Amino acid sequence: MAGFYDTHVRNPLTDENPFRSRTRERSAIPGFRDVRSLLPDPWWTGHETAIDCWWKVWELAFRNIKQPTKQNGFVSRYIDTAFNDNLFMWDSCFILLFARYGSRAFNFQRTLDNLYCKQHSDGFIAREIRESDGSDCQHRFDPSSTGPNVLAWTEWEYFLVFNDKKRLKTVFPALAAYHQWLRKYHTWPDGSYWATGWGCGMDNQPRLGPDAHFAYDNGHLTWIDACFQQAFSADLLSRMAVILGRKKEAADFRSEADRLTKFVNEKMWDEKTGFYYDLDPEGRTTGVKSVAGFWGLLAGIVPDGRISQMTGHLEKKSEFNRPHRVPSLAASHPGYTAGGGYWKGAIWPPTNYMILRGLTRYGKDDLSHEIAMNHHANVVRVFEKTGTVWENYAPEKAVPGNPAKSDFVGWGGVPPVAVFLEYVLGLRPDTPNNTLVWDIRLLEAHGVKRYPFGKDGLLGLSCKPRDSQSEKPAIEVSSNTKLKLIIKWDKGRKSSLIRI
Repeated sequence: MAGFYDTHVRNPLTDENPFRSRTRERSAIPGFRDVRSLLPDPWWTGHETAIDCWWKVWELAFRNIKQPTKQNGFVSRYIDTAFNDNLFMWDSCFILLFARYGSRAFNFQRTLDNLYCKQHSDGFIAREIRESDGSDCQHRFDPSSTGPNVLAWTEWEYFLVFNDKKRLKTVFPALAAYHQWLRKYHTWPDGSYWATGWGCGMDNQPRLGPDAHFAYDNGHLTWIDACFQQAFSADLLSRMAVILGRKKEAADFRSEADRLTKFVNEKMWDEKTGFYYDLDPEGRTTGVKSVAGFWGLLAGIVPDGRISQMTGHLEKKSEFNRPHRVPSLAASHPGYTAGGGYWKGAIWPPTNYMILRGLTRYGKDDLSHEIAMNHHANVVRVFEKTGTVWENYAPEKAVPGNPAKSDFVGWGGVPPVAVFLEYVLGLRPDTPNNTLVWDIRLLEAHGVKRYPFGKDGLLGLSCKPRDSQSEKPAIEVSSNTKLKLIIKWDKGRKSSLIRI
């Protein structure tokens, strides 16, 4: 604006961001019925409602696809957040963690292109951008202007399914510059990170003192989820840089990941309770037991000697093992709300998925399957009652959270699609290593047609019914590409390798 100084300190990486100069895409939006035959097609004998829920999610997803406009300056067709008339950063990231499986029908991943094209010259990307005119909803130096930083994770998960190195190369500069902006403007002198209720995505969690605004203030805390997320982002960016041959950035991000890992494990762990917490202004752990502490599992920086303590909290009925798992706030906290109360105990698809992926990273497959089955079953029960999926759910019974938005696709699609494929059916891809793990735990007949694997791969996977977990699965596989298929059964105690 006229009369103000430009305070952007340019990051040279933004000059490499091709999205900032791209022209607007102009092509028709496909209808759900037109492309249904291109989507994965699962089945599960005796659980037809789960399949109905699967298809409801995709119907809603295609209903929420929008065009870029001249007014907003977006460059790609995108899936709307389904919350208001703004495009949200972390909502979009989590939406794509299920929508990537529909990329044969529509390239949902390009939703993020509209965030990258709005990157400032110093690396900043707003957490919320107006779809009407493409403007940021907050000034970049507003404490709640951006976050949480899960962009690199979303791109990495897409990479694991499709091995798309071209996209990895294209998005890396934007991801790196954004991470560096947070490092420069959202850290304390010791290099730890801060956020706010809005900035961490968990608006009203009781993590701040009585004099701080729950959504807008940082409370002079060191925020455990922000530290974990930045360590995870730095680790992923370092790995991406290695793949892309960018040695300087690889070393820079590796150094930060290692430093944050050391800091968190030395300063933010409470040995008495066996959990990670925020730090107050005096450097003391706050004792607020939140789902935020589990980001360390996904980041892979929880030492082996602490894993049983961390996973133990997920098993305690007095904390996170409620009728619908996993509440966003421990039930032992005085602020816990049985109806959900938004982030005071509600079950949120994004944080549940984060926990599942973290458990997978540490090989806790029994626990991840147990939690996933509980979560998925409760979401399907609510779908049976209401005919749709929701923004969040109550922790004490199978009802929507209070409050919660309906038809929320949105990240409401994560449990019926991503959790279903990866943890109910047990399919977890690693296309860079040309490998698919099929962790078979269901006894009923099940499978999926048109499962995407790599750039052009399509698989058909079918498992016949079994009488017990110990019975070796009888499977049938069709594929148009070569891969290594690792079959696990008997709760992972037995496995075999099939080369296709």
